[in-house]
Amino acid sequence: MKLLLLGPDGQLGWELRRALAPLGELTAASRAQGGDLAQPDGLVRLVRRLQPDVIVNAAAYTAVDKAESEAALARSINAEAPGVLAREAAACGAWLLHYSSDYVFDGSGDQPRDETSATGPLSVYGQTKLDGETLIRDSGCRHLILRTSWVYAARGGNFARTMLRLAAERDRLTVVDDQIGAPTGADLLADLSAHLLRQVQHRPEHGGTYNACAAGATSWCHYARHVVEWARGRGVALRVPVDGIAAIPSSAYPVPARRPLNSRLDTRKLRETFSLSLPAWQDGVERMLAEALNLPLNLPAAT
Repeated sequence: MKLLLLGPDGQLGWELRRALAPLGELTAASRAQGGDLAQPDGLVRLVRRLQPDVIVNAAAYTAVDKAESEAALARSINAEAPGVLAREAAACGAWLLHYSSDYVFDGSGDQPRDETSATGPLSVYGQTKLDGETLIRDSGCRHLILRTSWVYAARGGNFARTMLRLAAERDRLTVVDDQIGAPTGADLLADLSAHLLRQVQHRPEHGGTYNACAAGATSWCHYARHVVEWARGRGVALRVPVDGIAAIPSSAYPVPARRPLNSRLDTRKLRETFSLSLPAWQDGVERMLAEALNLPLNLPAAT
């Protein structure tokens, strides 16, 4: 099997290099190697030259706030380019694996959204991700679309590492507490991707759209408290105590793009279709912290 990976140097792309390698001949195409989603003609040439069996698109425009002022560029990368990839995949009979977002929903209520729930993006970013999904489906190509939330990785910057840095510098933190979702590791997404791609080779009827995130849900504030509590309990020097992280509403932290308050995703379809058990979000975050801080994962907490 020949696989083409776009966005190989991002958080998810880096993990996909590892997870996809056992599936076959993997070509990782960075922007400089013809994998620039802002250059659709280059994508066409790349796919037609390689004739892959699977295209995995881990590239995206993810600057949520900046997208409000760069709508054309965000749409080119998040919608038009996936549409081009989908048409090329349909033409050569390839599978397309694409990643979408909880931002396609409006975040109302407190119940998890499933794959049939009504969409309603609140931002340019969310709308372009939804448009990308639509163009893929309309192309008629064989595809997997994985909607996920709050992605992080040990490699590069992420929310947890930012919280640890700030907790070492300050005596008090304020963190938004009314946005709810599931922090999801790029490593988990990569492993799920490899599993799903193997399965659909034998069961193509299992293609389609799936919610894919870690189990459970939390707010950004409780996420920060969990990170600080875990690190302090293992001897990491931090100035902020857990009760020094104050909860604030989203309205107290204005940003250009509106965020969905409810980013809970129902993963039942994914779990039942592919016989999977998804780990709790805390498990992945703690594993990432252990790797980032060079600590044993199961080191007992300090008393």
